[in-house]
Amino acid sequence: MPTGIVGGVNISSWSIMGLADRLTPQNPTSCSRRESWSYPAFHVADLSAASRCPAHEPPGAQAPGAERISQPMLVGALHLFDALNFPASGLLAYLSASRTASLDGVWLWTGLVMTTGIGLAVLQARYCYTIRAMGSFGRQAISLALAFGLALALWSAAAIQAGFSEPELLRGWTALWFAGGWMTGCGARAVFAGAVTLWTRQGRLARRTVVVGGGAHALETIRRLEKSGKGALQILGVFDDRNRARLPSDIGRYRLLGAFDDLDAFCRDEKVDLLIVAIPLSAEARLLQILGKLWTLPVDVRISALGTKLTLRDRVYHHIGDVPFLPVFDKPISDWGNALKAMFDAVVALALIIALSPLLALVALGVKLSSPGPVIFRQIRYGFNNERFEVFKFRSMYADRCDPTAERLVTRHDPRVTPFGAFIRRASLDELPQLFNVLRGDLSLVGPRPHAIRGKAAGRAYEQVVDGYFARHRVRPGITGWAQVNGWRGETDTFEKIEQRVAYDLQYIENWSVWLDLKILVMTPFAVLFGKNAF
Repeated sequence: MPTGIVGGVNISSWSIMGLADRLTPQNPTSCSRRESWSYPAFHVADLSAASRCPAHEPPGAQAPGAERISQPMLVGALHLFDALNFPASGLLAYLSASRTASLDGVWLWTGLVMTTGIGLAVLQARYCYTIRAMGSFGRQAISLALAFGLALALWSAAAIQAGFSEPELLRGWTALWFAGGWMTGCGARAVFAGAVTLWTRQGRLARRTVVVGGGAHALETIRRLEKSGKGALQILGVFDDRNRARLPSDIGRYRLLGAFDDLDAFCRDEKVDLLIVAIPLSAEARLLQILGKLWTLPVDVRISALGTKLTLRDRVYHHIGDVPFLPVFDKPISDWGNALKAMFDAVVALALIIALSPLLALVALGVKLSSPGPVIFRQIRYGFNNERFEVFKFRSMYADRCDPTAERLVTRHDPRVTPFGAFIRRASLDELPQLFNVLRGDLSLVGPRPHAIRGKAAGRAYEQVVDGYFARHRVRPGITGWAQVNGWRGETDTFEKIEQRVAYDLQYIENWSVWLDLKILVMTPFAVLFGKNAF
């Protein structure tokens, strides 16, 4: 059983004492200040030019028609290129060098895998996969030469020690591999460096950011970001509980977007990427109050560490420019991870729809023959970021007894369920149309199950039973999930059932990986066949 599930904040070797016991997550509410959120955003890199901008032209506004470029997606693209370049250049080099000799397949693939792994590790160790590093072609070219050189040297040494029988072939192969791989990699990095430079100048790589706190600490943080965080952030504005008359005069250049209670709605509505808490660490009570509102959001949260007397290892801090930040919360799945997950979902969902089309047709026919009414039942559920969407299911109830709002949950031997409906619910066949939700992007194959918006446990709304309930919406919901394969599916007639379901959901979010998704997919058929809680 998972423990320590809600509210815990780990910051490497540093943590805010007592936070896990004192967080009080808020339910999403509408924001009365929403009309003020339409102010144009501006970039910290351009604040020094504010005096040169016409009054009607906000400083740092993004170029008209220019779309933002996701930093994780760009970094992921370079990762993917290198993961392909190392083995591809090695294979081509081998084909060029082995005209008069042949190499055993084991040697070939061992060399490709070993060199690729070492090369990627060297590039990662030299911090080549950051936006700042990607903008420096010279640094990238040197690092790439070191990566290829070290990886090929180690491979050659290992091959000779293992008794490689064609030393001339090995020398020719590695020489061509180095030259071809390095030149191809440099060409790609020149393109990446040019793109990063251009997009940084245009503000398209800036992360949508809000600053919490309007005092001197916040002002100093923003000033330092102006000097060293060029192009990294797009400051949307400032949140503070004090009115503008009580804030420092210099804060007037920034938009006061609202009070702390407005953060949740604003961050969800405006797709904020990063939230900077610029309040002194000594103000523990205030920090706890703010962080209690933020941990359920799908955003990165950082605390400005400027001026703190707390001394930690350098690796604990995250830097934007030369400003140190303490990482508090991260998006559970990065943009690049989401892209990989979405591609995997689309491919597998389409393949399953094609493979299961006869079964889908048979179940649809069974539903139609079992009782009059539509074959597909639609219900509004909570999705990613608390957004609502329409989920598809095969209808399992009599049409005149369906409950689209889930005011009354289905119970064992529920008279509203048709005999055929009971069968498909027990076998989870009623969930198969949700594969089309996956293709639409509403659902993922694996994730927390989407709950009905009026779902209840023992007569109380889920969010009233579990503190931090909405934290499960930081990722896209799924057809199957970690809670389901661990036996927590079906009726929620007690508080414990929804508490455990949310506990496993949050455990999945905090430990997400591609391998965990694959594990859950493999476990799902067994959970369906041998589970006892579905009816």
